[in-house]
Amino acid sequence: MTARAADRARYDRATAHLDAPLAIVDLDAFDANAEDLVRRAAGKPVRVASKSVRCRALLERVLARDGFRGIMSFTLAESLWLARSGFDDILLAYPSADRSGFAELAADPKLAGAVTVMVDDPAHLDLIDASRDGGREVVRVCLELDTSLKLLGGRVRVGARRSPLHSPAQLADLARSVARRPGFRLVGIMAYEGHIAGVGDSVAGRPLRSRAIRLMQATARRELAERRAAVVRAVRAVVPDLEFVNGGGTGSVQHTAAEDAVTEIAAGSGLYVPRLFDNYTSFTGRPAALFAQPVVRRPGVGVVTVLGGGYPASGAAGRDRLPVPYLPEGLSYDPQEGPGEVQTPLLGSPADDLLVGDKVWFRHAKAGELAERFAALHLIEGDTVTATVPTYRGEGQTFL
Repeated sequence: MTARAADRARYDRATAHLDAPLAIVDLDAFDANAEDLVRRAAGKPVRVASKSVRCRALLERVLARDGFRGIMSFTLAESLWLARSGFDDILLAYPSADRSGFAELAADPKLAGAVTVMVDDPAHLDLIDASRDGGREVVRVCLELDTSLKLLGGRVRVGARRSPLHSPAQLADLARSVARRPGFRLVGIMAYEGHIAGVGDSVAGRPLRSRAIRLMQATARRELAERRAAVVRAVRAVVPDLEFVNGGGTGSVQHTAAEDAVTEIAAGSGLYVPRLFDNYTSFTGRPAALFAQPVVRRPGVGVVTVLGGGYPASGAAGRDRLPVPYLPEGLSYDPQEGPGEVQTPLLGSPADDLLVGDKVWFRHAKAGELAERFAALHLIEGDTVTATVPTYRGEGQTFL
């Protein structure tokens, strides 16, 4: 029996009393992945990206482990909800235009002490001030550095279009604006190198593309390490007591941790290890989050149909954004239909061994987005469901 076949047998036994559709997290794999992130961070704390987890119970579980500290959130409403729930070190990774949220933040000393918000433009400071509604609490802010690699005089750009702050001088200028402005305190710098951390460098069947990605990433790492160090020096000249410099992502943990300028690492997808994280030479994780769909039809030889499963991930549309049938091994989509809103035909010889009511296990393309489809996650240890916990959705929280 292969390792994957053994996992299927475990998951089927653990959930035999449960009807699909359902979602699980294999805690043995989850904990092993967490341990690997800490190992690769080499002593620097890992800040958990909540968008890649979207489950309070699992955020609590990973933050209870040595080597993890703090949450990187994705909306202001989520940040405030987490702070009210008892989390006390929350970095909002994206600028917000949530005026009511800023009013709440500025009026509550507990929330203001727990949440750090992202800015990359004086307009963000203006919006926050205009939203205070009498609230006088000091708002903690973080500056975001644009990590993109610019070549040929800026005519070629590699990396996500995020912050407009690219140079040390630009960040130092905004740092001075924050330092001069009453009601704000600059506490950190964040730089997410998605073109390094979020792009696999070993694409199956694409050796030339993989080599080109590795060359690009090596060049980007060198350029960013030098620029990030210069940015930190420039900002610390304005704000000497800066609390943190955040960098990284699941795919670049060990490289970013090696930079002296970085004080903490961000990671989240590496806990669940969705399918987009299969193509890396820097690490190998264990798939921990899966969902099951029930077989509802057997249209013919080598074909079964499962209920639903059309859960595409965000990003540029393409096959890599689709979930993949994972267990039993050997199933694939009908190219004329793909994963459907209500039904999904699956092709392959394993279909002939599946009966109506059996489960087919899938992996989502991205991590936390799976939790937007399910109200609960069944936590499996060995071949037993040891707990069932709500996702954000299951708690009635849908932030995006």
